[in-house]
Amino acid sequence: MEFDTVSKEIIGCAIEVHRMLGPGLLESAYEECLVFELLKKGMIVERQKPVPVTYKDIRLDCGYRLDLLVEHCVVVELKSVEAFSPVHEAQILTYMRFAKIKTGLLINFNVTVLKNGLRRFVL
Repeated sequence: MEFDTVSKEIIGCAIEVHRMLGPGLLESAYEECLVFELLKKGMIVERQKPVPVTYKDIRLDCGYRLDLLVEHCVVVELKSVEAFSPVHEAQILTYMRFAKIKTGLLINFNVTVLKNGLRRFVL
């Protein structure tokens, strides 16, 4: 699947989850429901995928984890926060770089309209 198609499917599923649940829940609840919707569409979803950090010639298994990796090509980082901050953007860009994935979605479910909580990143 092309990453644009995958991104659109993920966003559609996220909108469905947000429409049904609304804002105000914990990130883990949104993750569970989004995974359900993605799997229902037959998509490949890896949850809490470990991402090692490589520094020079050493590999550090530091416990960093992607919230979701969908179809092996889109990193999805979920939030349920008042507003995005620069650290959230830095986090997803770092995860994408270490995972060698070119496309990422940062989704904040704690908004009244989900389109205001979506950001797409391409390296």
